[in-house]
Amino acid sequence: MRAAIDDYLRCSGVEITPDHEATSTYMAISLVVSTRGIALLPLYTQNFLPPPVTSRPISGQAPRIELVLGYHKENKSPLLKLFLSRVDDLIARVSKRSH
Repeated sequence: MRAAIDDYLRCSGVEITPDHEATSTYMAISLVVSTRGIALLPLYTQNFLPPPVTSRPISGQAPRIELVLGYHKENKSPLLKLFLSRVDDLIARVSKRSH
């Protein structure tokens, strides 16, 4: 995620020198709360922000990060089997929406 943020800032012409770096979303939220700082966070984190923290969408084309699917080959879970049988459809739907 750091590379996506760095690319977004570079393309926006913004240069920053971070005081802190977080290794997780919850750590980033904690730093914002405790230092009264700012952070670039994934959109879904809006659901986890405490009341004193305000969020605003960024302008322009939002950065995107690639996701991978990891699972243990020996996992025989019916739920995993169902998910894997539908993951290609999910990828196709999301790809269509982003174009």
